[in-house]
Amino acid sequence: MRHIFRERDSVRMEWTVHAVEELPEVAEQILSLLTETTLCFEGEMGAGKTTLIRSMIECLGSEDVVSSPTFALVAEYETKKGLVYHFDFYRIDDIGEVYDMGFEEYLYSGNPCWIEWSNKILTLLPENRQTITIEKLGTKRKITLS
Repeated sequence: MRHIFRERDSVRMEWTVHAVEELPEVAEQILSLLTETTLCFEGEMGAGKTTLIRSMIECLGSEDVVSSPTFALVAEYETKKGLVYHFDFYRIDDIGEVYDMGFEEYLYSGNPCWIEWSNKILTLLPENRQTITIEKLGTKRKITLS
């Protein structure tokens, strides 16, 4: 089920997902609503951030294997619409590591940059970004795009 909330100067969309089989439809809807290339994913460990990203990458026609790039920090997926960069900054302790990997080059490449654990690098993120928040509600998930 999708809900639309209009807030001052923005629109927030919410979905309640009861089963992983519902994700492709939600992923398609999210992709149709993206207006920025930087997309931050927020949610506790095990909320389903990587699972949603996998569904979104599949919706873009990629046959790449999607997994969390926790140790590599970034994964690159070839889709029918071009490259998508997937970052996971869970293990980042020093923002210097993010500079060292050339994050800004990825960010300003014009390709989508989807970032897990973006709260660890907030000072590096552009103002023009969107955020997906995933909340665990027992066996359900509430997914919010803002």
